Amino acid sequence: MSETQPLLAVNGVEVVYDRAALVLKSVSLAVPEGGVVALLGPNGAGKSTTMKAVANLLRADRGEVTRGSIVYDGRRIDRLGAADLAPRGLSLVMEGRHCFASLSVEENLRVGAFTRRDGRAAVADSLDLVYRCFPRLKLRRDSPAGLLSGGEQQMCAIGRALMAKPRMILLDEPSMGLAPQLVDEIFEILRRLNREEGVSFLLAEQNAAAALRYATHAYLLENGRVVLDGGAASLRADPVVQASYLGLDADGRQTFRDPAAARPRQRWLCCGRWRPE
Repeated sequence: MSETQPLLAVNGVEVVYDRAALVLKSVSLAVPEGGVVALLGPNGAGKSTTMKAVANLLRADRGEVTRGSIVYDGRRIDRLGAADLAPRGLSLVMEGRHCFASLSVEENLRVGAFTRRDGRAAVADSLDLVYRCFPRLKLRRDSPAGLLSGGEQQMCAIGRALMAKPRMILLDEPSMGLAPQLVDEIFEILRRLNREEGVSFLLAEQNAAAALRYATHAYLLENGRVVLDGGAASLRADPVVQASYLGLDADGRQTFRDPAAARPRQRWLCCGRWRPE
């Protein structure tokens, strides 16, 4: 792969459910090697659909990519099966964690290494990495995953993805249902994995404030379209993003209002941007 080519490129993708409902409308985004990219937007904007399109999981929901392409590591992957992606270094942590409740924590983690063929020693090294990153999991290694707290289950799901030794992890709503302090703890671990292990991340998040603190670049989805993108710092400073997603007033002060309640109606422009009406 060339230096300028992104690790993941979503190029003008449209997704249709039940051959009738157009959910994604020419979505394009890119994740560079070693990048942390956030996909932001309200509930129903198309974030999870985008993640499922990349992970080739649309068929389970009677959806399909009808236009565009998805390229990972220089190869088109939207025509592959979901099982073909993990051996290529692409892992998904789905919304809702989806741990195997009756299996122990360590059994859950080892499931993530099922597709690997590099030997037991390499798998043991990955397990050691997971336990270093998530020491709580090491303490609960023999406990059934169904007895873990929500935060511990999220750690287990991320750890299971790490066991596949991925180059990129897709994370769908990693902060959902977690206390703010735990959200920061998990995002700090993701930053460490990015910097020290070189893992790239694509995060689908409603929690824009948390995502923009840790991402390097972000895309904002509205009604199945990318309406804004840029560096995380520039989006944090954008007045519309501050008012609509971060709950800040014109002076950057917390308004203590639900940002969604203050979100302005938006008009789609032919130039590929949006503005408040």
